[in-house]
Amino acid sequence: MPNEIKIRVNERMWTVESAPDTPLLYVLANDLNLQGPRFGCGLGQCGSCSVLVNGVEARSCRTPVSAVEGKSVTTLEGLPAWYAAQKKLSVVPEMHPVQQAMIDEQTAQCGYCYNGMIIKASELLTKTLKPTDAQIRTAMNGHLCRCGTYPRILKAVQRAAQKMGEAQARQRAASRREAQARQRAASRREAQARQRAASREVKSE
Repeated sequence: MPNEIKIRVNERMWTVESAPDTPLLYVLANDLNLQGPRFGCGLGQCGSCSVLVNGVEARSCRTPVSAVEGKSVTTLEGLPAWYAAQKKLSVVPEMHPVQQAMIDEQTAQCGYCYNGMIIKASELLTKTLKPTDAQIRTAMNGHLCRCGTYPRILKAVQRAAQKMGEAQARQRAASRREAQARQRAASRREAQARQRAASREVKSE
């Protein structure tokens, strides 16, 4: 029997009428009209339906919608905003670095598996910014590509890791420059205050 269930998806609260054991995938696709997660095997074995639940990959075809109440679900559509929030970016990018890297490496053929590939790679790079080939292969294990583009997927994850590392380095450099500028401004204010104090002393004499 359908219940009224409140879920947070891509940082927006939704109220849906659904049986508690309805697969999350069905709610995302049918009720919220989200097209990122896809039905693949229906057994949680291919990864096409993957989403992030509190930042951790989950197979939405096997996850009951009631299991995500009180949690935050991120789909492919919400990945850029999720990345921006993680990195404290002032502007949400058009795509997550993994999405851009998949395009740059021309990984897609049929494209059916790429929702899961991108979701899993994004989760990996939040935990391990510079993963080895072995770490990438281990993380992506269980995500099946019918077209066999695994070498390009591996290169795309490596490219995304490099771009994210470069962006982080730029962000740190900018933060250092801002801190140095604030320190110089504070030093100037202190020097001016001392100068004014000295001038008042001279006048009083």
